[in-house]
Amino acid sequence: MKKIQLLSLFIVTAFAVSCASVSVRTDYDDTTDFSTYKTYGFLKDGIDKAEISDLDKRRIMKALEAEFTARGFTKSETPDVYVNFFTKASKEVNVNNWNGGWGYGGWGWGGYGWGGPWGWGGNYSSVSTSTEGTLYLDIIDAKKKELVWQGVGTGVLTQDREQKQERINEFVKKIVAEYPPKQ
Repeated sequence: MKKIQLLSLFIVTAFAVSCASVSVRTDYDDTTDFSTYKTYGFLKDGIDKAEISDLDKRRIMKALEAEFTARGFTKSETPDVYVNFFTKASKEVNVNNWNGGWGYGGWGWGGYGWGGPWGWGGNYSSVSTSTEGTLYLDIIDAKKKELVWQGVGTGVLTQDREQKQERINEFVKKIVAEYPPKQ
């Protein structure tokens, strides 16, 4: 019985982590007219400093190109804005304690579960870890060389190679959905 309960707890925890959403927040310069920006380019020097693998950098750039193209922007050697990104990651440790008693055990009549002191129940603990990542997306005015918009997405990362591009796409899509800001 304990194995079934622990397996169920593991499955629920894994499902919750895999379905974790990306939370997004933004900041921008109120004086900027974002409607004048039609072209973009990547800020290579900034992206080179991102402390992630070159494979993940390419995955992020691929997702950004898809989102900006879908929004009508054109990639250019002489862009209106430069796109830069960087990342941070931290380990999250989650401890869950469960009281698996049925019936009245522990809550009233003698402190016993169904069937007296031999009834089903018990306390269970689980510990899970996940990596929470943050993707910072900067939009820099190419002429002024000033940051005009920043989007930040935070969520649980995956180490599964097959799921990385999908998860990166989700991060980028949710962040870019906030650009340009509704002023």
